[in-house]
Amino acid sequence: MTKRLSPRTELRNYALLLAAGVLVAGIGLWAAHFMESRGHIVTGMNNQVVWGLPHVFAIFMIVSASGVLNVASVGSVFGRAVYKARAPLAGLLAIALLAGGLAVLMLDLGRPDRVIVAATNYNPTSVFAWNVLLYSGLFGTVAFYLWTLMDRTMGAWNKPAGFLVFLWRFVLTTGTGLIFAFLVARQAYASALLPPLFIVLSLAWGHAIFLVVQHAMLRWNAMELHPGIQKRLKNLLGVFVLSVFYLVAAYHLTNAYFARQSAFERYLLLEGGTVTALFWVGYVGVGTLLPLALIFLPGAGGRRCVLAAALGVVAGAFSLLYVFIIGGQTYPLQIFPGYRVASRFADGAITAYAPSLPEWALGLGGLGIAFLITLVGVRVLNFLPRDVPGQPVESN
Repeated sequence: MTKRLSPRTELRNYALLLAAGVLVAGIGLWAAHFMESRGHIVTGMNNQVVWGLPHVFAIFMIVSASGVLNVASVGSVFGRAVYKARAPLAGLLAIALLAGGLAVLMLDLGRPDRVIVAATNYNPTSVFAWNVLLYSGLFGTVAFYLWTLMDRTMGAWNKPAGFLVFLWRFVLTTGTGLIFAFLVARQAYASALLPPLFIVLSLAWGHAIFLVVQHAMLRWNAMELHPGIQKRLKNLLGVFVLSVFYLVAAYHLTNAYFARQSAFERYLLLEGGTVTALFWVGYVGVGTLLPLALIFLPGAGGRRCVLAAALGVVAGAFSLLYVFIIGGQTYPLQIFPGYRVASRFADGAITAYAPSLPEWALGLGGLGIAFLITLVGVRVLNFLPRDVPGQPVESN
């Protein structure tokens, strides 16, 4: 059993963590101001790569915000008490991740002040406009859901609120996938597999983040997780990782089957340099095979193994998103399949991209915002998962 820290030491550590979060978020805001005042010439982006590294961070947090609510859905919608005890923490993480992701997304657009145009001139034919409503709606539905969890007088509304969140997060993640599926100007995208792929990605990434945060909170409060609960949570992570691997494989095999996509798949999986290395080493190795080994191999599955597996899934998530977003833009669009196109404007050429320091700072700043919201929320309100002593685990 871990010895709990004294109140004075705990307060000091909290202040240090708070200061670190403010520093990281502040650096991110400085980076956004620097890029806006100097122009995107200070980034690694160009006319071909218009979504850089900050979008990798933003989409990771937005997709994970939907997936982390799976714990709450299993508890409230399907009546599993073990998961319902973790629903408040899942709701807090969803709000924190969505806020951090949207902050990066807006500050990376170059003219964040023009968001008022999107708010006052709604275009119902744009999938981007749909997501404005979906993101705003998730904040509202999760806030209402947390109210029903933490106010006993609202208990009767908990299950309806849980159903609403369950449906809303699936629609939101589908909308995020449709942003790419409807984008025909990039050869890597425009696939009907992307919406279901993004749903499964959200489940794996959100669950991994939840396990990391839960581990940190329990260690902070000198508490141990019941072995039966740990087994259920780590097995669920393994199922999600396998599901993601299946759909990613189906996506690339489908692309490779079409003659017009074979050159792109060869670039991505064999000849792409950094992109290829991130796919095989970052996603397949660190993000898939390593977590599965730590979860399912005999003798594995302990507390540290589960934590390492979850961190591996997070690292693999960034690798896969970088390959998907950046790799999909650096490869040129084949407007005339079977013909070679070249001009002074680099038509038909593979584009180089290297993220700059401000891009890294902005992306990490979004994580800093999510960290601050989680840290303050846990400190002010009671979001710590508390299991009922003697409650049967396997039957729930």
